[in-house]
Parts: sequence; C-alpha cells; structure tokens
Amino acid sequence: METLAVFILCGGKSSQMQSEKGLVLFQNKPFIEHIIKAILPISENIKLITNNKEYDYLTYQKIPDIILDKGPLGGIYTALSNSETEFNLILSCDIPLISTELLSELIAKHNQEAQITVFASESRMHPLIGIYSKKVIPVIKSAIDNDDLKMTNLIANVPHQVITIEESENFHLTNINSADELNDLNINLS
Repeated sequence: METLAVFILCGGKSSQMQSEKGLVLFQNKPFIEHIIKAILPISENIKLITNNKEYDYLTYQKIPDIILDKGPLGGIYTALSNSETEFNLILSCDIPLISTELLSELIAKHNQEAQITVFASESRMHPLIGIYSKKVIPVIKSAIDNDDLKMTNLIANVPHQVITIEESENFHLTNINSADELNDLNINLS
C-alpha cells in the first residue's frame, strides 16, 4: 500500500474524563504519546486533528476541525479533506494500549476495494482505529449535513471490511473515556 497518512482525532468534549483525553497521563506519559510511539515504526506522516493549543508541545501538524461539534465524524471529515493520500489511518486519542503490531495487521489485511477497514470482535466494533479512503468524503459530508453522526451508520453505507479479532484483543483497542476506566486499566496492568 502507498504511504499512509495518519490522523489522530484529538477533539472531543472529554466530559467524562474532565480533561483533554489525549493528554491524560498513563504510565507517566500522555495517551497521545503512547499512540504516536505505536505509529512511528509504520509512518512518520502523523497529523493531529485538534483545536486545542495544549497539543502544541508536539511537533506534528495540527489541523482544526472544518465543521465544529460533529464528533468523530467531523474529525474524520477534516482529516480526509486535508489528506494527500487515498488511504488514511484514523485513530482516536484515547487508545493508550494500541500497538504497532495491531496497526500493522490492520494495514496488511486491508483490502483496497474497501473504503473503510476496521477491527471488530463479536461484541464490538472499533470504528476509530481504521483505514479510511478519501472516497468517503461525500458520504461523510452528507451524514454531517443530515446530523447522522453514528459511525456505524457511515460504515454500513460504504464498501467496508471488518477484520475479526478475538474478544481478548479488545483490551488493546479499548478507548479510555473516564477516570474509572483509567483506574481499571491501571489495576488490570499491575
């Protein structure tokens, strides 16, 4: 596959976490730094989708949302609209356990006929760890215009690929949304 651009979605209200999710500390490092560490062996073409100046300490390009307050769909729309590659790795900023191995598996198994490729187990789909084609821009724009912001609806409306994972692998793809979830994560890893 051609070189992938990688976009990390750093938006979000983070109301449950009470702070900017990507900057929450886990093992003495912000979530965002764990994610970047997992990406770097794959690509150095990393951009952050954010309006928040707190990420300015990182040297990566920051791109503000084109359309505000449209959740992950708005972030993906901004990412793809600013991408120079057909296929793009889109990640949320709250997945500190993501690994280079899982990202490499996603990329290796991606079928170029699919406009979106994501992981899913029997119990859940992970739409914010995925490969997205620029071809979905008009579908996303239409969804935003109609205020249909569900990620699963977007995926259902385009040619997509689901890479099945075991339930146990969900752990490494878990997004941490609250202080309680972060606490549970720390307990599970100790």
